[in-house]
Amino acid sequence: MNGNQTLTMIKPVAVERNYVGSIIQKITDSGFKICAIKMTQLTKDQAGVFYAVHKDKPFYEDLTTFMSSGTIVAMILEKENAVDDFRKLIGATDPVDAEEGTIRKLYAESKSHNAVHGSDSDENAQIESDFFFSKIERY
Repeated sequence: MNGNQTLTMIKPVAVERNYVGSIIQKITDSGFKICAIKMTQLTKDQAGVFYAVHKDKPFYEDLTTFMSSGTIVAMILEKENAVDDFRKLIGATDPVDAEEGTIRKLYAESKSHNAVHGSDSDENAQIESDFFFSKIERY
């Protein structure tokens, strides 16, 4: 992926509130190209595998329950410096601390229901993208 791709998920609360189109518009308006996209629902076990890095943290159980509670939209995004640029676009995990105009400030319900996931490193972007998408599903 060489630093030019990242993975995002529009989380169940944002899908349920019908923010998918607005979030995708904000992403593409910020210069990201969508290389893969799918709507799906994670099982509790799948959410556990995806978030295994957080298994020993106190929020893990609530996170996996939330992420398996409804439909998500997973996307691979492409842009130079994708991970860092996308993290800036989505804002702080807690929408109270997020900068004005960021996705989480605009669409998040709370810190634990924060509208979108964004990869935190190039390595994790690759791992997370491989979790959701086969090679033939990427463009």
